[in-house]
Amino acid sequence: MNYLPAKERYQNMQYNRVGKSGLKLPAISLGLWNNFGGTDPIENQRAMLQRAFDLGITHFDLANNYGPPAGSAEENFGAILKKDFANYRDELVISTKAGFTMWDGPYGDWGSKKYLVSSLDQSLQRMQLDYVDIFYHHRPDPETPLEETMEALDLIVRQGKALYVGISNYNAEDTAKAIEILQENKTPFIIHQAAYSMFNRWVEDGLTDVLDQAGAGCIAFVPLAQGLLTNKYLKGIPDDSRAAKDHIPFLNEKDISEEVLNKVMRLHELAKERNQSLAQMALAWVLREETITSALIGASRVSQIEENVATLDNLAFSQEELKAIDDILG
Repeated sequence: MNYLPAKERYQNMQYNRVGKSGLKLPAISLGLWNNFGGTDPIENQRAMLQRAFDLGITHFDLANNYGPPAGSAEENFGAILKKDFANYRDELVISTKAGFTMWDGPYGDWGSKKYLVSSLDQSLQRMQLDYVDIFYHHRPDPETPLEETMEALDLIVRQGKALYVGISNYNAEDTAKAIEILQENKTPFIIHQAAYSMFNRWVEDGLTDVLDQAGAGCIAFVPLAQGLLTNKYLKGIPDDSRAAKDHIPFLNEKDISEEVLNKVMRLHELAKERNQSLAQMALAWVLREETITSALIGASRVSQIEENVATLDNLAFSQEELKAIDDILG
């Protein structure tokens, strides 16, 4: 596969430092949560990854259970990586996670050292990699001591299986505790992956303060509220939407009420005044937060990736625009 020369690939992408670490991520990263599994056309997956790379997206985010079936996104990504990106591994930031159910039995879920080390070994095998750039614990474990989970992340770095580690879905208090443990072990914790969008602002209630104090960054997942902050749902639920897919439990018809659609319509009108799509304005809004290193997008086709990257043409907001957004969503 022939890609654009590096100078052309990188000239239109913005790269942000992850906290105070040495790592930079593209402002727009691509997540493989949906549309990269075993039931999705492999050629469309290849086309999206290839185009993303040509647009300067260097960060691809996975997890052990992405599919369906679980593990198939990593398998597909590994095959595409070998075929299309074999000479570009040093230009890619690849991340994966473990913390949700991956296999049956006592060792296939949550946050034990047994599970996390075993899961990453399996992920590396599926992706045909020697290491990942970032490995996350995907969610807090209420039963396993936090020290054990963080010691597992420390071990994984020392084994050379990950360059950096992060956490996801932790609240501010548990994040602060996790950071303290990792800092004591001198483990390179640099990033928290958290849900953040206009509709979901929980990270502003203490988490970003914790991360700022620790010199860590945040990457926002579902910044488009799983498609709500796009034009997709303005006329109901299309058959190919996430809300229509049985295997995605986080967005369904009850989430798309008349009240929500009214807010979406008003946001859509504001975006038009900015000469942006609603999705572009929503991504720009997420990236306005200084702690947010990158917005993690999903995609089902190449044109969505192109639209989202074009967000970077207009990231500025006036105080009047920010107030208008707050008034709409308040």
